[in-house]
Order: sequence, then structure tokens, then C-alpha cells
Amino acid sequence: MTTKFPRRIPRKTGNILSRRRFLATAGAGALGVIAMPYLSRAADRPVITHGVQSGDVGADGGVVWARVDRPSQMMVEVSTTESFANARALPPIAALPETDFTAKMLLENLPGGQDIFYRVKFRDLSHPDISSDQVVGRFRTAPSDKRDVSFVWGGDVAGQGWGINPDDGGMVTYATMRKHKPDFLLHSGDTIYADGVIPAEVKLPDGKIWKNLTIPEKAKVAETLDEFRAAHKYNLLDDNVRAFNAEVPIFVQWDDHEVMNNWSASKEIPAAYKVRDISLLAARAGRAFHEMYPMRESIVEPGRVYRTLSYGPHLDVFMLDERSYRGPNGPNLQTTYGPESYFIGPDQLLWLKRALLNSRATWKVIASDMPLSLIVYDDAANKKGSEAFAQGDGPPRGRELEIADILRFIKTSGVTNTVWLTADVHYAAAHYYNPDKAQFQEFDPFWEFVSGPLHAGTFGPNELDNTFGPEVKFIKAPGLDKQNLPPSAGMQFFGHVKIEGASGQMTVTLRDRADVALWSTTLDPKLG
Repeated sequence: MTTKFPRRIPRKTGNILSRRRFLATAGAGALGVIAMPYLSRAADRPVITHGVQSGDVGADGGVVWARVDRPSQMMVEVSTTESFANARALPPIAALPETDFTAKMLLENLPGGQDIFYRVKFRDLSHPDISSDQVVGRFRTAPSDKRDVSFVWGGDVAGQGWGINPDDGGMVTYATMRKHKPDFLLHSGDTIYADGVIPAEVKLPDGKIWKNLTIPEKAKVAETLDEFRAAHKYNLLDDNVRAFNAEVPIFVQWDDHEVMNNWSASKEIPAAYKVRDISLLAARAGRAFHEMYPMRESIVEPGRVYRTLSYGPHLDVFMLDERSYRGPNGPNLQTTYGPESYFIGPDQLLWLKRALLNSRATWKVIASDMPLSLIVYDDAANKKGSEAFAQGDGPPRGRELEIADILRFIKTSGVTNTVWLTADVHYAAAHYYNPDKAQFQEFDPFWEFVSGPLHAGTFGPNELDNTFGPEVKFIKAPGLDKQNLPPSAGMQFFGHVKIEGASGQMTVTLRDRADVALWSTTLDPKLG
């Protein structure tokens, strides 16, 4: 549902909600109602089960999301002040079993560059006089002028059996990112590990025990729609994640583990699965993914993930989908472009070219859920098959043909200031792409920055492919003799980007969960 928000709401920059008070308000709604006892019909109120989220925020609005425990109407009030003195009640929308009682509302016609406060409650459809407690959230609309912009990015959550461990502080990286008060989180995929079991305990190399919060659905791989949904809801049980979501919008994309490891149309389904149809599993996973995040949905192609998100004059973000349109994870050594070498596919490739060409933003951030030149094998144990773009040293082959095409287009069309952000490989790195060092040289130099995991096992480093001339400027990985390190080892990474309003300079910093700045660089925009 699209809600028109009246323009007569005054723009106010004062009276902003204090951080402590805001979190207390948001936390009371998100945390205090999860296990509310049912004492009587009067006390049997709808329960907001997993906090609130906002996402896909632009200059005039964004999407808000919440989930309730029964058929209800989602009721949203929006204001530009902490007191909600000027709040507007918006038309309610239904939360029904068909969407697992989730509901999301697109708010439009909000003032640009403004802190927006919203509060959500649900009214029981069977008993309209009974409503839930309210949960408060906030987001900041994109600026209409050249103000500072700040955001964080990363991927890979609850992987390799490393779930929510209260003794370790839960998903600590989210609390660390929240301290930076970013305008949004760019989530680079692997939002869940649908193929990963969360055991009650994991024995660590030093003899200590990692203790996970568990739910029944995470005792097996996800196959049913409800099991895929439960994997997303599991992450929302974490205090840090819910507190972060109440303050920071999410720009989200997906990768493989929303379905299963390294999935493509040619995936050989592991024996642990009773469902043997990868297309059916992907369809269920895709529905759960779209239900559980505050995304702006496409009316052209329902379920589309790729989209452009504009965040003011300095920034456009191009969210890619490198799963839905790819060819099989085979050798991918073709020298001519065709269905076997599709990765983002011809339609999405054409969209990306047009979107880049039409962008008037200072910086064009290409959000790729997989890195360009790090080799990721489909069969890691035997180093066979191709999971990512990179096909090994030499001229472009297979999926690399798409990257060669887009890089050539960027150069010949005069598109400037492109930066690639990614995750997937579970370590942090900075790569500078130098055509003088490349096998394919028809492109202008650019940067790719890698971060993650946000909360999963740490791996790496991966082999580097020289096709596009990447130079490693920074790397932080555990080493091949120390793989799958737990979050408690501290090697959880996120990236922080700040664009200065006055100069347009972009500063990229790679950080760990303790908020140590591991490496940083400042990029000057090309003006033209």
C-alpha cells in the first residue's frame, strides 16, 4: 500500500529524540512483548513479535515493516518530532496468515533530509477494540541538498552454526555499527543461512563452549516456506539487531544462503533435503525474503531484487541480483556471451547501464553481492566449478564477459566515480583495479571494497584473478590454517562510508566488531 503523507507537516530539525530515550521507547515495544502471557481476552492483545524495520529510504519517504502474532490491521503514525504532536494517522493495512502476519507500508511525500519518527501498533481483526502496544522507530530521509551522507555495509549473518550467543553479547557488530548513527545499512546478502543448522552448543578449539539461542526450525535445513521465514525471524530475536533496525534503515539484497550454499539452476541438492526441486526451494526462499524486509516492491517484475536507491545529490546505490538470472555453476570458460555465462543476465545488465548513464549523483555505488576478482569455487574441496565472477587468470571468459562489458561501457560512456561494495567471502579487503596490470584493459581505474561477516564464521583469504588487474591494498583474514573462526574471535567486519557534503569526498573505512579502524582511504570525486 502506498500512503500519501501530507506536505503540510512542518519541517523541524529541533526537538530530536535523544538516543537513550529513543532506544528505551523502541526497546520496550520490541523486547517486552515477545513472551507476553495470555491472562484473559482483555489481556490477550496482539503482540508485535520482532520489532520494527524501515528500508529503501529516499528523499520523500521509505518503507516501514512489522510483524504481529494474529490477523490484525497495522496502524502507523508518522511525525517529524519526538513528541508526535504533529503526528498523522495513516490508513491501516492488513497483516494476514498469507504473509506470516507481516505488513509493510510505503510512506511518501515526506520532507527531505528530515528525521522521521513512526510508531506502529496492530488492531485485532476479530476484536477491533483490542490493540497491541506501540513500537517506535525512526529513519532519516535522503537530503535534497549536498549534505554529509554516512552508511555502513556488510553481509553474512548467522552462518556456520554461529547463532545468537547471549554470553558473547549476541550479534555485537550490529551494536557497533549503530554507534556510528549511519543513514542506512547496505546489506550485501547472506542475510540468513537457510542451509545451516544452529546447534545448542559448539565446542571451541580452546575447550570453551559457544551456546546458541535455538528455535526448532533451525535444527534442520529450511525447505518449507515457514522454515525459510523462521530463519529470518531467528536473527530478529537478537537485541542488538532489533535495536539497530529501529534506528537504521536497511537496503537489502540476497545471495546464495537465503536458499542454500552456491545455488544455481544446476545445483545438486544435498542429501539432507527431502525437497529435491531447486526451483521450488528458491521460490519459497524468495517469498520469505520479500516478506521479511522493508523493500520497495516492483510492479514490473514481482520479486525483483535489483533496483536503484537514490540517497541525495551525492549518492546513488545500484543493488544487483547475482542469483536469480545466473546460468549454471559450471566451468564457465566460454569466450562468447550466452546463457551458460549469464551471471546478472542481459536484462539486468541493460538496466544497470541505463541507470548508471542516467545517474546525476556524485558517487555511483554498485552493490554486488559477490566480489569481482576473488575466486570462489562451486566445489571448494576439489577446487572445481565456478560460483562467482572470477574464472582464473587470463582474458575474460564466461561470467567475466559481463564485467568486461559493463566496465567498457562505464569508460566509453563517460560515467565517473563508480565504487563497488561487496561481502560474501567472510573477510575484509580493499582492491584497486588498475588497467595497466590487467589482461582486459578497456576500463578506468576503480575501487572494490569487501567487508563481512557481520555475524558468521571468518574465512579466507581467497585466490585473486588478474583478469581486471586488482591490486590488494588491504586484507584482514584469518589465514588458511585458521578457518571458520567464531564471532567471539573478534574477526567480524563491516565497512563505513562517509561522503562529505561540501567537497563530495568519499572516505571508506574497514572496521571490526570492536570498532577498530583497520584501514581507510579518502577518494576525491572527478568533477565534470
